[in-house]
Amino acid sequence: MAFFSFIENGQVNSLDSTAFLKNCYLCRMITYTEENYLKSILMLSEGKDSVGVNLLSRELNIKMPTVTSMMKRLSEKGLVVFDPYKPIRLTEEGRLQASLVIRKHRLTETFLFEKMGLGWEQIHTIAEQIEHIQSPVFFDKMDELLNYPSIDPHGEPIPTKEGKIITHPYTKLSEHKVGETVLFSKVGDPSEKFLILLNQKELKLGEKIRIEAVESYDNSFTVSYGANKKEVFSKIIADKIWVE
Repeated sequence: MAFFSFIENGQVNSLDSTAFLKNCYLCRMITYTEENYLKSILMLSEGKDSVGVNLLSRELNIKMPTVTSMMKRLSEKGLVVFDPYKPIRLTEEGRLQASLVIRKHRLTETFLFEKMGLGWEQIHTIAEQIEHIQSPVFFDKMDELLNYPSIDPHGEPIPTKEGKIITHPYTKLSEHKVGETVLFSKVGDPSEKFLILLNQKELKLGEKIRIEAVESYDNSFTVSYGANKKEVFSKIIADKIWVE
């Protein structure tokens, strides 16, 4: 195993490579790529404690050996617990760092939507770039200008400065029955294609949706909302509209 030396309080100490990474400030700094991995692990492990390497590889569209190599690096930095034959689990520090990246992303999306007037289908890609800025004061000011929002334009919770994420017990529109009226509160698919479809249907967050009928053959939903809007949503669409 490779060994390194560093000076601490006037003493030269020898460490193995793992210990060196944990004690070296520059080595502990998180790169853009590492932030994206941490963010993906946290989002994929929502509702559970860990995520499989195969799932992470598919989600990021990155080959397994590359993902495994990154997990070893994040493990050396104390950000994940990783065993080649077991699911990946974020450490407390890894979860905090992932939450803060998500916080910056969702604050940025909210700012672009509310203050700059961009459509909710336009803001994700821009936020992906801005989320890596390492300036707490920048995002604190953004938070202040937005009057400290708790959810983003897609209905996702914005983590607190301490990394806490407050989730809500939303359900899918497809899980509800004829005659029920529900509140559209979260987009289950934030892709540009789906958001453009919702724009065309003139359906926005905060809209009350009444289920008028459900087709037994294909489980399509006839719904009404707004002043005089009436639409038929396929089961696929109804699965992606989260309500309360």
